[in-house]
Amino acid sequence: PPSTRSNLLVVGLGNPGPEYERTRHNVGFRVADELAMRHGIRLTNKVKFMGEYGSARIGNKSVGLLKPYTFMNLSGESVRRALDFFNLGPAHVLVLVDEVALDFAQIRLREQGSAGGHNGLRSVEKHLHTKQYSRLRIGIGNPGRAVLSDYVLGRFNNAEERGLPDVLARSADAVESWIKNDDMQVVMSSVNAR
Repeated sequence: PPSTRSNLLVVGLGNPGPEYERTRHNVGFRVADELAMRHGIRLTNKVKFMGEYGSARIGNKSVGLLKPYTFMNLSGESVRRALDFFNLGPAHVLVLVDEVALDFAQIRLREQGSAGGHNGLRSVEKHLHTKQYSRLRIGIGNPGRAVLSDYVLGRFNNAEERGLPDVLARSADAVESWIKNDDMQVVMSSVNAR
């Protein structure tokens, strides 16, 4: 029944602080900011969640929006605290994350999966004790021969930065679809077809 998904948590992953703000690794934060702007959500520091948090009604759902401030590698602790506080299970969370295995601007919605070498997802998996949670993977392109950490902590190039508003908008659209439609297969088909 739809009521089982009446309360949801959307989590953008990233690193806190101005030096990380515009890095590739922080694209999850930027999608969260786009959603906050669209829905008038004021994100404020919540010590008990170890992050910035705000909420709104979107469609007929009560939706929490969380940006963990634990640094990427410890994000799972923040997610766990928020889920425990609201008494929600992993099926009620969507994690927004940067993905080097996807070309820049590609987005993919998945119901479950491996961390794929992403330390933020690895931390979420560890704290939720499962791989069965939804994630929206936002393509940041392949580092090629660059050192992975240098690449993800680097900034988008000028061409990418120009294309980013569209990527953030499409990612936010995908999140809204996930929120409003309880049929995950339908949502994945529409999001992943683009």
